[in-house]
Amino acid sequence: MSTPQLVVHRDKELMAQAAAARLITRIVDAQATRGSASVVLTGGRNGNGLLAALGSAPARDAVDWSRLDLWWGDERFLPEGDPERNVTQAREALLDRVPLDPARVHAMPASDGPYGDVDSAAAAYAEELAAAAEHGAVPDFDVLMLGVGPDTHVASLFPELPAVRETERTVVGVHGAPKPPPLRVSLTLPAIRAAKEVWLLAAGEDKAKAAAIALSGAGEVQAPAAGARGRSRTLWLLDTAAASELPRSLYPPASA
Repeated sequence: MSTPQLVVHRDKELMAQAAAARLITRIVDAQATRGSASVVLTGGRNGNGLLAALGSAPARDAVDWSRLDLWWGDERFLPEGDPERNVTQAREALLDRVPLDPARVHAMPASDGPYGDVDSAAAAYAEELAAAAEHGAVPDFDVLMLGVGPDTHVASLFPELPAVRETERTVVGVHGAPKPPPLRVSLTLPAIRAAKEVWLLAAGEDKAKAAAIALSGAGEVQAPAAGARGRSRTLWLLDTAAASELPRSLYPPASA
């Protein structure tokens, strides 16, 4: 797995804009190389902020949106269209404003869909990932983005809970999540670590301690963000507030 690199921006707005520009470059490069690109989205204020910035980015039209596959790192197991679902928020922030191929927007199942429980929904998403993969159990994700929670959780992998200990499955149903709703569907660390690049987004003072813990040698069971690494690159994209408790040994930030 790759060693984490840091990029620290002045504030969350600049972080979102810079991350959007970086993502456009990665997508365009992937499409030029093999004809399509595959990206895993994250929810939360930083993930949605990035999508909104992407929608207003000057280079937005450089992306061939019809040749982009979108996946999700996790989802709240709620009814279709619920405002708390990540896919609902992503549609409002960007997806409904760009010409995506609906068949290439791979939302995680909703609670009122064909799967009666969260574990069946997780198994169905794992099957969808495997069907889209050329090799292995998941597609060759170009970029997989994750928001970092104040407790160091990423996707819906919370410290010490069973999902963060999963080593075989690519998707699991999460029961008893410590923040509502308790039922969620989440990629596991093995699926996350299959991505070429993993980007972790953290902005705000409430993320400072989590970033410091995850980047200072904590174990992945106690600090799931510490286990989120990409095959070729792991990028932590932070604002100055989220980076405020990092040890100085981790500076200077990467210039990539």
